[in-house]
Amino acid sequence: MIQDLSKMIATTRNARLRIRLLAVSHFVDGKNRTEISNFLKVSRTSVNNWIKTYLEQGLSGLQEKKHPGRRRELTEKQLVQLKSLIIDLADKADGGRLSGKAIQACIFYAFNVKYQKTNIYHLLHQLDLSKLVKGHKSGKT
Repeated sequence: MIQDLSKMIATTRNARLRIRLLAVSHFVDGKNRTEISNFLKVSRTSVNNWIKTYLEQGLSGLQEKKHPGRRRELTEKQLVQLKSLIIDLADKADGGRLSGKAIQACIFYAFNVKYQKTNIYHLLHQLDLSKLVKGHKSGKT
């Protein structure tokens, strides 16, 4: 068990997980939670949570959970409609390329959703349409 813990600490590339594993390691070695929090320079509440999770779920409970992030403003159906709209606009545009500002306006008028210009480029990348935009600075235009 302790060898597994030491091996996990040595091999993990995830810094957050390593801190949690170190906290558990110190706990197993007999240190109290205040000493652990002071040594690792983290809050005692965090140490308490990690130890509680370890005691209830074992080492697997300390693994990173998926971070869902912010929900999308547009639904899947709207994204399909947007892709079609952008392709149609690009066919009509001079040179076949659109500005981020034009796509931003298109999204607002079609779906009443405001996107920041930076997020327009992320959205276009997801839709595999980044080549249709002029002024995109990722080098993929």
